[in-house]
Amino acid sequence: MNKKKQQLKTFTTQDVDGPLTTNQGLKMDEDNFSLKAGRRGSTLLEDFHLREKITHFDHERIPERVVHARGYGAHGTFTCTKEASKWTKAHFLNEVGRETPIFVRFSNVAGSKGSSDVVRDVRGFATKFYTEEGNFDLVGNNIPVFYIQDAIKFPDLIHAVKPEPHNEIPQAQSAHDTFWDFVSQHQESTHMLMWHLSDRAIPKNLRMMEGFGVHTFRLINAQNESFFVKFHLKPQLGVHSVTWDEAQKINGKDPDFHRRDLYEAIERGDFPVWDFGVQVIPEAAQFDFDFDVLDATKLWPEEQIPVEYLGELVLNENVDNVFAETEQVAFHPGHVVPGIDFSDDPLLQGRLFSYTDTQLSRLGGPNFHEIPINRPVCPFTNNQRDGMHRQTINPSVTSYYPNALANNQPAPVPEEQGGFHHFEQSLEGKKVRERADSFLDFYSQATMFYESLADYEQQHLKDALVFELGKCKNEQIRKNVINQMNHVHHDLAKYGAQKLGLPIPSKIETPNVKTYPSLSQATTPNGLNTKTVGVIVSPQASAEQLKWIRTLETKYPIVLSTISNRQGTFEHFDMPIDETFDTTHPVLFDSLLVINTFDAPTDQKTIGQFLNEAYDHAKPIASTVDFLTFPILFPIDSEGVYMLDTMDETPFIEGLTIGRFWKRGEGNE
Repeated sequence: MNKKKQQLKTFTTQDVDGPLTTNQGLKMDEDNFSLKAGRRGSTLLEDFHLREKITHFDHERIPERVVHARGYGAHGTFTCTKEASKWTKAHFLNEVGRETPIFVRFSNVAGSKGSSDVVRDVRGFATKFYTEEGNFDLVGNNIPVFYIQDAIKFPDLIHAVKPEPHNEIPQAQSAHDTFWDFVSQHQESTHMLMWHLSDRAIPKNLRMMEGFGVHTFRLINAQNESFFVKFHLKPQLGVHSVTWDEAQKINGKDPDFHRRDLYEAIERGDFPVWDFGVQVIPEAAQFDFDFDVLDATKLWPEEQIPVEYLGELVLNENVDNVFAETEQVAFHPGHVVPGIDFSDDPLLQGRLFSYTDTQLSRLGGPNFHEIPINRPVCPFTNNQRDGMHRQTINPSVTSYYPNALANNQPAPVPEEQGGFHHFEQSLEGKKVRERADSFLDFYSQATMFYESLADYEQQHLKDALVFELGKCKNEQIRKNVINQMNHVHHDLAKYGAQKLGLPIPSKIETPNVKTYPSLSQATTPNGLNTKTVGVIVSPQASAEQLKWIRTLETKYPIVLSTISNRQGTFEHFDMPIDETFDTTHPVLFDSLLVINTFDAPTDQKTIGQFLNEAYDHAKPIASTVDFLTFPILFPIDSEGVYMLDTMDETPFIEGLTIGRFWKRGEGNE
């Protein structure tokens, strides 16, 4: 073997031992913090290590997104309902009644494009506002905080949560060693872990999912006054989730459950609506809180800083082609309009570089903005030319500024005429790779979130911790995480240790915190709107019974599906059978209603299994037939169980409005 080949072979296989270096072999003294102007200052473009690390990460997958690969989108409209000129000069927020077209893409983060919908994961909630001043992209999640404080750690986080490289297992799951090893080494992840383990990480559907901008942005008004802002999207249907047991079964019965639900809701005219709101504080007040407003692992409690609602976001049109629209849409937190600017949040600062770089790889070059789904509704003119997939034909002889041949066109626009002007922020500080002291509180908001949950939500979180760590093979990682949880709440750590057969850590003093109702889904709006009912009815049902079923859907804003033991139509009424016992499952419905008996013992047994499953998941169930006809395992006098002596649905509808009965069934151990 010649010397050159030996050198190539030596460098092809990397060893994990040795110093951390750049791709050029330069040893680095820090890998957790970006280079900033002062410990709390702006991230500097000269940080070659950040740029190299992020650039390599952005180009790891072609053409599927590295993260947020599995997504689904829809078109809609944002309508301004309250003008916000005291905070921002952004036009789309300054005229009541102004309508702005939007496109929203929901997504899972960790899984590949072919994974399932209902997994324990963060959900992306990205909204493109096609404003008259240009595109504004609010690239958020369904959880208001994140795992890390600095963007330089993002490649490491995603490498840890993705399938382990030696066997490409597991898909779309965080329940494995590398993820929990990473987060147990970063105490800043603790708050996000509480959300990750909570019901928020397994939403019921995309229509009942909250959206957050995550980062602190800046609003600028016409007087050039600066305000810090957090963006919110609150679903009018409330924030709801499935249980973990339901999630696993849904993925087996319908891995496209979330996207199917959104598509069908829009098709039948049940357009989902979110209230668009902001939390705003004057820049001068940024140090008035017991958390750093620039820390992406911290939220701003809504009871402390109320959300002001500025408009409504409605999704009312499905895409015509998923690839052309949902897959090719390119979001970027750096796409802003006059009146919206950035803060020094070090996680946001890294994203401002990363997203353009990602699109260059994923969409084949610098002209991704010309793809129809990405084009602004206002004209765009500049001196950028050529490149892969160029669509614009530029007849001008000039492609530079200033110029005499084209009368200096296109020319910059002064701020007073609508040109974007960066907020003139003072910068001062030494160039350092460090973390601000105000970012060092890792546990108080984690405790705040946990203690704000209802009892059944805390139980779900505890069980999620046991499941996740139960899938970890390395005992030291389990111990590290249990010790991490002990800083949040001793009962949580104790429960996990007992279930996993680990030593129970000594109780330590945890922060004294306030609790906030807004953090619990127990306080979310509930109601009948779009609730789903599986109606179990035999093909021999009477015309009277079937007419009654049909009237329910006209009387109430619910969605009914008939379930029977065969496909086709009913014998005594021209009405289709929607599903069979083989094609559906009780986890796919909000409730069950049994109309009549079946002759075959196997059918009776299946109905009993359906009812037992719905009961265990705390759902309302009703029957016009004696429940004891079926092999049930629950007391018929339980709350949320309704015996309808006549075809009077009133008590069942009241229970359906409540939604879940957590005092029974799963989650009340």
